[in-house]
Amino acid sequence: MSVEVVFETHSISEDNERGVATGWLPGRLSPRGRELAEELGRRRRDDGLSVVFASDLRRAVETAEIAFAGSPLPVVRDERLRECDYGELNGTAEPIRTRVEHLRVPHPGGESYEQAVARVRGCLDELRWERDGERVLVIGHMATRWALEAEAHGRSLDELVAERFEWRPGWEYVL
Repeated sequence: MSVEVVFETHSISEDNERGVATGWLPGRLSPRGRELAEELGRRRRDDGLSVVFASDLRRAVETAEIAFAGSPLPVVRDERLRECDYGELNGTAEPIRTRVEHLRVPHPGGESYEQAVARVRGCLDELRWERDGERVLVIGHMATRWALEAEAHGRSLDELVAERFEWRPGWEYVL
């Protein structure tokens, strides 16, 4: 059993532009983010996808809504695809500076990156069984990509957390 997963990050949010880690707050796309969401739609509408899965956080949903407006592709929201819950630090820059410290230790009132990745992996396991043979798009966050990298390529979370993020127009995985 296998599923092809195309992963795209949510488009640029106002918080991204301000250097803030939104976490479980909804967030909103910036004007540039809305433009990038439209580009995502042009890039992926005819890419052999059967369904779009998106984190239920507003910035990911907004990305999917703009990208696939008028498309027959179903968009399914799934809370397991959320970013790491930074707890009391949602909406601050602190999680960006202290990322390595919270690999296994939860953020105050929130979760650790290890817990976030485990949550996302539960969703990926389900996709593998329920979407066998399909090509699906997942719109999510850093924790989503880390889970995909760990699941598909066996990369360690220690390595992923220490790595500098470089945006690109999508990643492709086979699970």
